[in-house]
Amino acid sequence: MNIHQHVDILLAEDSTTDAEMTIRALRKCNLATNLLWVKDGREALDFLQRKGEFTGRTNERPKLILLDIKMPRVDGIEVLRVIMGDDHLRVVPVVMLTSSAEERDLLASYQLGANSYIVKPVDSDAFYRTVTDVGLYWMLENKVAP
Repeated sequence: MNIHQHVDILLAEDSTTDAEMTIRALRKCNLATNLLWVKDGREALDFLQRKGEFTGRTNERPKLILLDIKMPRVDGIEVLRVIMGDDHLRVVPVVMLTSSAEERDLLASYQLGANSYIVKPVDSDAFYRTVTDVGLYWMLENKVAP
């Protein structure tokens, strides 16, 4: 990735299948042009904090973060905790897009400040519809902080 490339959507997802389905759904409604897919929470934090391979990228925030919970190295709850503890990042909408229907994950996400919590549908048609709806709402309808 070109570290100077503008990123509208940061997708943090360790499942290749789920990430590819998400990207395809967003591409169908022309929202995947400036999408960056990272495969774990450490990569997400490196991007957001401009560390590691992302050192030197601009300080521009993504417009939306789609965050899985169950990821290796650093889980989505910890990534969310870091985002909400950062004055520059906490204004970015964070949608927890996860397979976890566990109440403790749901509560932790909202207590930390997640904007939405969506359990990934198992059915592929429902998955596409859900991701498309999420993308259209958060990218086109929602007003982002300057």
